[in-house]
Amino acid sequence: MKYRQLTKEQFESLHEEFAQFLASQSIDVKEWKQIKEEKPHVAEEEMNVFSDVVWDDVLTKVNYLEHFSSKTINLFKCDKEKVHRIVINIYTNTDLLTKEGYEWLLKNPQDKAVEYLKGAKKYDLERNVELFDLIEKGSNISKGQLFEYFQKILS
Repeated sequence: MKYRQLTKEQFESLHEEFAQFLASQSIDVKEWKQIKEEKPHVAEEEMNVFSDVVWDDVLTKVNYLEHFSSKTINLFKCDKEKVHRIVINIYTNTDLLTKEGYEWLLKNPQDKAVEYLKGAKKYDLERNVELFDLIEKGSNISKGQLFEYFQKILS
């Protein structure tokens, strides 16, 4: 398995797509129930394959990721060949996880208590595998407004 199996909730929200996936393999509802009961390892493998297909589809479309902590924001722009990163550290009592802290940063991006680090690197592994790892470590998919905002400030 390339990624991880989708959660029960994710499978439930994708039940129609999973049914289509099974149908593409000539597995109908009756046969699926039989497989689950008599060959749970085969059912597990089908779920794993479907999970990988879904994750690959989602990750291929990802262009930006964000990871927030109370004092640091990591912003990622994910190109095909490399990932660009902006790290924002704050050295105040401000908590970036609060609305007030986040708004403070947006209003005071040039404050002396704000430090920026910027870089880029080629992917060590397959692009989607690295993005999946960032998501598993707490990053969220974003539209990239924050990355682009700070990119302009740093240019």
